[in-house]
Amino acid sequence: MTKPVVVIVGRPNVGKSTLFNRMTKSQTAIVDDFPGVTRDRNYRDAHLGGKTFMVVDTGGFYPDPPEDLFVQAKEQALFAIDEGDIIIHLLDGKDGLTPADMELARLIRASGKQVLWLVNKVDAPTKDSRLYDFYQIGTEDLWPVSAATGYGYEEAMERLEEMLPVYDEVEYDIPRIAVVGRPNAGKSTLVNALLGKKRMLVSPVPGTTRDAIDSICSYHGRKYMLIDTAGLRRKGKIGYSIERFSMVRAVRSIERADLALVVLDASEGITEQDLKIAGIVKEYGKGAIFLLNKWDTVENPEEVFKVIVPELQRKAWFSQYAPVLSISGMEKKRITKVFPIIDMIVEERKKRISTGELNRFFREIISQISLPMYKGKPVKLYYMTQVRGEPPAFVVFANYPDSVKDSHLRYIEKALREYFGFHGTPIRIYVRARRRERND
Repeated sequence: MTKPVVVIVGRPNVGKSTLFNRMTKSQTAIVDDFPGVTRDRNYRDAHLGGKTFMVVDTGGFYPDPPEDLFVQAKEQALFAIDEGDIIIHLLDGKDGLTPADMELARLIRASGKQVLWLVNKVDAPTKDSRLYDFYQIGTEDLWPVSAATGYGYEEAMERLEEMLPVYDEVEYDIPRIAVVGRPNAGKSTLVNALLGKKRMLVSPVPGTTRDAIDSICSYHGRKYMLIDTAGLRRKGKIGYSIERFSMVRAVRSIERADLALVVLDASEGITEQDLKIAGIVKEYGKGAIFLLNKWDTVENPEEVFKVIVPELQRKAWFSQYAPVLSISGMEKKRITKVFPIIDMIVEERKKRISTGELNRFFREIISQISLPMYKGKPVKLYYMTQVRGEPPAFVVFANYPDSVKDSHLRYIEKALREYFGFHGTPIRIYVRARRRERND
């Protein structure tokens, strides 16, 4: 299931980032009084009435930009409108209606998307009269809000909740594999090789694939869904064009996959952007396989493999569970080796350990964990249980949960993998107070 996307657009400095932060309960967007400060598109999940959706914050829009930055911001907003399911057009109640607002409204209408018109910086009922000018925009469905104080916010969100589409959960009986990586790492070439046909446009120019494309692949009678995505670029390389939204598309592809093939360009080594992509896969709890692509271009491959794998495991320490395979999509070398690994990871993600077996393991390792004191009292770990799979998640019960450190959880995770496997998939471990401590 893919979440709906709600995109916030509007002129610079109308309060888009402030609204984004309120909707997502975060401070991830930069907020400043200087117009145009939000130069990157920002995205984050939000929740309304049991519905989950992605909110996207964009740069400001000018119909006739005074400088190149705003040309880029306009282009960014146009692509955001194209990608969004619902558009929030945020207007400035203090400045009143401007030609830029009218032009953006025209473009939004032309998209045919659902629109929620919000007039911001209206922080009291006495200021509702600020709405009058905005009816010229061609709608009677205007909502006064103050993104800064929250005035009118709940009413506007109730309207947004009504607009959100309801997506039914789609059950897939085949593994869903997101193919992700930097531009020009060879993702589409790899997918074409796995499919045995030229399914996607492939070019030596980075960023050729600009959307997620699903294809069904068969191997020894078993089917797999391959999701090829646009490359995730480093910020300095993205510019402010169509490539910017490729990040959101790639994240959405990862979100609906079971696992990801993280394609690395072996000829260029491990880059910061490779690690960022691997981090997104880990954050979304997906299985992973690192593919060292273009291996045919590597000199002394045996020696390079001995160096690059430890380097990858050191830099991507958070994804050491992911197997590493060297391949050549262009030469079709070792590419079919991914399928047995995919099958293994799919099963590992579903693995369930009984509470009895889990706690026999837990009693064995607990004595090896050095726990701190809490207000002069010893911290104790009582037992653990598995609460779900895909990805496997566990709860450890303790008397003082806040005193259990990340290093303790990493030790437990390492021991879990040694005892039970869970190859190729992240593990979630949570710490909770035992019921008796909760009532103390």
